[in-house]
This record gives sequence, structure tokens and C-alpha cells, in this order.
Amino acid sequence: MGTWIGEMIMSEKQNIEYKQNWKDDWLKWICGFANAQGGKLYIGKNDEGNPTGELRNPKKLMEDLPNKIKDTIGILVNVNQLEEDGKQYIEIDVKPSPFPVNYGGEYFVRVGSTNQQLTGQTLNYFISDKLGIKWDRAPVQTVSIKDFNSDAFLIFREKALSSKRMSKEDLEVSNEELLEKLELLENGVLKRAAVLLFHQTPEKWVSGAYIKVGFFANDADILYQDEIHGSLLSQVDKTMDLIYTKYLTAPITYEGITRVDNYPFPREGIKEALLNAIRT
Repeated sequence: MGTWIGEMIMSEKQNIEYKQNWKDDWLKWICGFANAQGGKLYIGKNDEGNPTGELRNPKKLMEDLPNKIKDTIGILVNVNQLEEDGKQYIEIDVKPSPFPVNYGGEYFVRVGSTNQQLTGQTLNYFISDKLGIKWDRAPVQTVSIKDFNSDAFLIFREKALSSKRMSKEDLEVSNEELLEKLELLENGVLKRAAVLLFHQTPEKWVSGAYIKVGFFANDADILYQDEIHGSLLSQVDKTMDLIYTKYLTAPITYEGITRVDNYPFPREGIKEALLNAIRT
């Protein structure tokens, strides 16, 4: 499958797309070009490649598009304002990216004259072929350590120390040094696993990076549900607390004057099931 993706991209010849006016949805096309062999997106031309003369706010687009593309996709492109027969249009020249790029956590690639979204195993093979690394080790160029809140780092230090996975001396370092020790930072660039584990809103870069818990009356009917957001480290603790305070009932008994909550499943078993669900 990985070889097929590489051949599919290499065989691409049609690397031009025409749009009559700008829509943010065209960022997916730019992403697709960058993940393939590059290409050019023309704004202000019809399907035949002729300028329409109806391009709205070309000056503002020239100011906004370079930053919008850099901020949402994380790549630099050449944006040129051109004119033909007195009609203005914009050319966005996209170079092939050496690393996989995404728009809103979704990956696209130019295939023929279409823009295809990559998911599942196809996405995994694409990223592996592109970088020679696993999906979670891919760099995220648009996030820096200063964008992180400290909450997840505090959780990690507490758990790493209590489990004796790391020593106190190992943990008494800066967050940047900690990420380097965990091999989640390379040449100053964060890896996707770092964003998932430590960033307070990982969904900005990885769609669906949250936990959903539901209570079903039967196989089809759901009675209520909750969504847990935040860093992956904090999601686990929040979900465990939610399960034991809202989703599981515990008959109460007493041993002398001590109250005992008799949950139907051991906490360690529920946590193991939760971690397995997250990994899949």
C-alpha cells in the first residue's frame, strides 16, 4: 500500500486548479498540492482558465492569504497578483513539502484533477513513506513549547515520579528539556505525540483528539453522553473521574464505621480498558 501511494503521487501530472473566488475551503487544495508534487491554484479564473474579471478584493487577498496559509497549514507559498486582458487574478504557487502537512488535522493529496482526503491505513502509509517515521513522530511546525499550558507537565511529573519511571533528578528540568528526554522534540520542532500528550487543545492539529463516553439503554439507544477535551494526559484522569462519579453505581457497605463503595469493576481494569481504547 505504501508503494502504491508513492507511485500515485509521482504519476500526478495535472497540477493546476482554477477557482473564481477565494473560499477558505481551498486551503484543502493547497494542502493537497503540498503533499503531492506541488501545483498552482488560480483565484479569479473559470474552469477553462480564463480570467473572469470578477475577483473580489484582490489587494486584501494579497495581504491575507500568505499569513492564512502559513498559520493554518504551516507552509510558505508564493502569492502573485497578475493581470490578463485588464482582468486581475491571483496565482498561489505551492511547492511540494518535504513533510506531511494537514489542514485542521486532515490530510489531503492531489490525485489527477481531484483532491483526496487520506484516512486510516492509507494515511499511515503516506506519512511513513513521506518521512520514514511513524505517524505520532511526525513534526508539527506551527506549535512551539510556549503555546503549552503547564497542567499536563505537572500531571506527567507526578505520575512519572509515583510510578518510579523517572527519578526526581530527571524531572527537575525545564519542559523543553523534558520533551527532549522523551524524544518528543527534535531540532526545536515538536512531534505530534507531544502535541497530543501535552497541548491543552490538541484537536487544532489532530481532529477527533478527545474522548467520548456514553451510557446506552441497549445496543442502539443512548441515554446520555459526555465529551472530555484537553491534553491526552488530562483526558485520562478526567474520564476516570467521570466514569466513577456518573457512569458506574456502587452499592455501599460498611466495615465498622468505614464506608466501602463496591464498584462492579476494579479501577485498574477500567483504566486499562480506557488506555487500550485511546491507543486504538
